[in-house]
Amino acid sequence: MIPVQGYSGAHVAVLGLGRSGLSAAKALREGGATPILWDDNAEARERAEGERFELRDLTKQGAFEDIAALIVSPGIPHLYPAPNKTIAAAWAAGVPVDNDISLFFQSFATRDWESFDQMPKVIAVTGSNGKSTTSALIHHILEEVNRPTQLAGNIGRGVLDIEPAIDGEVVVLELSSYQTDLARNLTPDVAVFTNLSPDHLDRHGGFGGYFAAKRRLFAEGGPDRAVIGVDEPEGQYLANQLSGGNGDDRVIQISSGTKLSGPGWNVFAKKGFLAEWRKGRQVANIDLRAVPGLPGAHNHQNACAAYAACRTLGLAPRVIEKAFHSFGGLPHRSQRLAEIGGVSYVNDSKATNVDSAAKALQAFKNVRWICGGLEKEGGLDGLLPHLGDVKKAYVIGREAQAFALQLGDLPCEICTSMDVAVAKAAEEAESGDTVLLAPAAASFDQYDSFEKRGEDFAAQVARISAG
Repeated sequence: MIPVQGYSGAHVAVLGLGRSGLSAAKALREGGATPILWDDNAEARERAEGERFELRDLTKQGAFEDIAALIVSPGIPHLYPAPNKTIAAAWAAGVPVDNDISLFFQSFATRDWESFDQMPKVIAVTGSNGKSTTSALIHHILEEVNRPTQLAGNIGRGVLDIEPAIDGEVVVLELSSYQTDLARNLTPDVAVFTNLSPDHLDRHGGFGGYFAAKRRLFAEGGPDRAVIGVDEPEGQYLANQLSGGNGDDRVIQISSGTKLSGPGWNVFAKKGFLAEWRKGRQVANIDLRAVPGLPGAHNHQNACAAYAACRTLGLAPRVIEKAFHSFGGLPHRSQRLAEIGGVSYVNDSKATNVDSAAKALQAFKNVRWICGGLEKEGGLDGLLPHLGDVKKAYVIGREAQAFALQLGDLPCEICTSMDVAVAKAAEEAESGDTVLLAPAAASFDQYDSFEKRGEDFAAQVARISAG
């Protein structure tokens, strides 16, 4: 655990008692603060009482009179679509509002570092799609070269649950817009921006607010190195804002599909090959087509981001390439589950929006597509240009009929449930086909999470494999 620094002897309120909230409370207590906890959910309050924390209804008049700060869990809206009433009360009382990500950056460095030969570093990864795979891939590469490393944030452990850094360690953090939006302290050594597509728009007051939340990771702390995906205008803008001019190698631009040129530091993937160019010269070339854990252009973008981040640490291209080949991928993200009778079954339940589903569809040929769920804002028009390799869609979800109507002339079957969809797809699939779960929708109409949806898909595939 990372003991929180800066609040010893103070009362610090914590709102929201899920994983990050309870972790923050424990880390505050470890650092000498007195945490004061609240959650609207009675069961969450009971769990906190079982951990011997003090509870206080923070919505009551005068609740913030002795409070030094309010730490808010990422799922609680602080501005849009409307401020949480407890957060508004903290504002009125003049109490600073912050989150656990900020506490981590405030507390990560300690006096123990004075005896280290090599300072620990933090690589923070954000973006709309691919940040989990990119973070896990960076962590995997570091493990393969025996560099001390921990993975945390929106993936793996909570940021305050990790162990204090040892000599030369690299902590890899996946950070969502919910986490970067509120944090007062954001000081990674290397910051990575994968890409941007519309998501969480209600929470951020629109697309501009969503981008602004991501941009804070780069604007607030000024990382030593920034790895920026430039396949969208927002990434191009961000790279330009951070660069001091041509040849500034503090900024590494990455792309999937576009050859990047110029005197700066560029890493791009084109036609399945990753290339690194620096100061106008090619430094490395890697064939990504032979890497089984990174299929498709979207994963090639993730490979570029992870490669660039690891190059900032001084790792050699061939060392990184070797580690690529042993990367197994993440559950629910282009995860190849089985091949049965020449038919591949791939679980990309994490493809919860149109952009990520489109990238998944482009990674495979002869697709039997399982899709549907709780549709997000913006409709499905962005998918229509990417359905050329889809033989048929098998639509699940409570609104399956409405979802299917947006797919134009594509052959569709309304299945509603996962078991029916997988059975139908398997029955009709031919050797060389891929049965792909890439829902292009949230899971919450039928499942508690995209993980549960992916697990259901995997269970149905296992049933077919068993005969």
